[in-house]
Amino acid sequence: MILTVTPNPSLDRTYEVPSLDRGEVVRATGERVDPGGKGVNVSRAVTAAGRRTVAVLPLGGAPGALVADLLDAQGIEVAPVPVAGATRSNIALAEADGVLTKINAPGPELTPAEQELLLDTVRRQSPGADWIACCGSLPRGLAPSWYAELVARAHAVGVRIALDTSGPALLAALRERPDVVKPNAEELAEAVGRPLVTVGDALKAAEELRGTGARAVLASLGADGQLLVDDAGAWFGTAAVDAVRSNVGAGDSSLAGFLVAGGRGPEALASAVAHGAAAVRLPGSVMPAPADLDPAAVTVTAEVPADRPLREPAA
Repeated sequence: MILTVTPNPSLDRTYEVPSLDRGEVVRATGERVDPGGKGVNVSRAVTAAGRRTVAVLPLGGAPGALVADLLDAQGIEVAPVPVAGATRSNIALAEADGVLTKINAPGPELTPAEQELLLDTVRRQSPGADWIACCGSLPRGLAPSWYAELVARAHAVGVRIALDTSGPALLAALRERPDVVKPNAEELAEAVGRPLVTVGDALKAAEELRGTGARAVLASLGADGQLLVDDAGAWFGTAAVDAVRSNVGAGDSSLAGFLVAGGRGPEALASAVAHGAAAVRLPGSVMPAPADLDPAAVTVTAEVPADRPLREPAA
C-alpha cells in the first residue's frame, strides 16, 4: 500500500484550447475536472496501476467535498482532514502545440490544530504502508520544517518516505534523510543555487542533494529523460514520445511508477519513465493505466550522457 500526503490539494479544471490569445475570447475544445495536487495524482496513478493507495489530505468547503467525491468515484480511499478554509481551485489551459498555462490558487491557511491533525492522520494511516509519498507545496500556515517533521515521524515507525516538493521545504527535509526525493530540473537548480545546462550538471546537482541528506534522487528532466542517483550508482532513462497532449501530472505519474516498481534501482527508473511518457500522451491530468504503457520504448543506461545539453536548461 502506498500512502500519499497532499497538504495543499486542489480541484483542477483543465481546458484544451487551440491557442491562447491574451484579451480575446478563447473557446475550449475540451474540458476536464479532476481532483488535484501532486500526492492526489500519485494516488490516482497508483490506483490506475492496480495497487492500493490511501490519500491523506485536508479538505474544506464545496471544492473539498467535490475532490472527495471524485476520488471516491475512482475507487481511491480518502483519509480526510476537515479544515475550515475552502480547498483551492486551479485552472490549466492546454494549447494544441503542447504549451500549458497553469493558474494555481494559494489555498486555505491551516490552523495549528489542523496542522497537528494532519500529522496525526498520517500516523494513524501509516501501519501497513510500503511507502509514504509526501507531495506538493505547503499551504499557508505550515512552516518549511513541516515536511521534515513528517519524515522524522515516518522513519521513527519504520516507513519509507518519498518527497516531492521544492524550495525551503525540500532543503529543511533533507536533514531527516528522506528515502527518495523527486525534483524536476527547475527545482533541482533552485536547490543547488545554479543553472543546469547539461545532463552532467543535473547529475552533479543530484549528487549534492544526496550529500546533504537525500538517500536517493529521482530527477525529472522533462523531454530529456530522468535521472536516478542512489548508493548503488546513477542511471539515465529516456522514452520517445511522438506527441505531447498534456504534461499535467506527468511527474506525479513518474513517481507512482517508481514506487509501484519497488522504489529503487534501474527497474524502478524504467517504470517511472514509462509512466511519465504515457501520462504526457493523455488529456488533462489523466493517469495512465497498464494498457497505456510502452515499456519497450524505454531505455535505461548506467552510462549517463553527461555532456548532453538539456533541451530546456534550468535557470
